[in-house]
Amino acid sequence: MIANRSVPSATVIPVLPYEDIVRASAWLCRAFGFTERLRIGDHRAQLVYGDGAVILTDRASEGRAALLVRVDDADRHHDQARKAGARILQPPADHPYGERQYTAEDLGGHVWTFSESIADVDPASWGGTLR
Repeated sequence: MIANRSVPSATVIPVLPYEDIVRASAWLCRAFGFTERLRIGDHRAQLVYGDGAVILTDRASEGRAALLVRVDDADRHHDQARKAGARILQPPADHPYGERQYTAEDLGGHVWTFSESIADVDPASWGGTLR
């Protein structure tokens, strides 16, 4: 797997929506000992703790909790999920932050994004601010 500065190195990353990302990030860092590693405007933040991570999103744009899972081959993984009956919400696509991702819904209605690092991208090139 390619290392990419735009995404935490953890394999499974919860994605949690909050009304106020700045406030939530500060509180999670203070209360639970997380460290903010990346901020994307006021709508997204990445926090780390040891070798784990969590992504905070704006509740207005991402209404429910989800998961991001880093995989070695997004296309192969997508084919496996589709054949098993996963509802594909977004097919595999390359993104400017160096990730190839697809999003699926499982049988319980939970949203999963599977992400393959395809390049090491400096977050500043797409508007992220490393902390």
